[in-house]
Amino acid sequence: MIAINEDTVIDCKGLNCPMPVLKVKKAVDSLQIGQVLKVEATDPGTKADMPAWAKRTGNEILSMTEEGSTLIFYVKKMK
Repeated sequence: MIAINEDTVIDCKGLNCPMPVLKVKKAVDSLQIGQVLKVEATDPGTKADMPAWAKRTGNEILSMTEEGSTLIFYVKKMK
């Protein structure tokens, strides 16, 4: 797997829908185009919510992995 360098990390562990997506939106809004956000979440709903949000907003999910009960997303700001 190719290493992804993040510009910012947010911890959404322990938060339930819709809070992870709301925190991601706020964090992505503060990034420059092309920067990458690392998101750590434990809500299983984020598996579906994050890709849906990215598609709706025009951002890109570079990677989604699971480490135990933690989901890790890398989100690239596209516009």
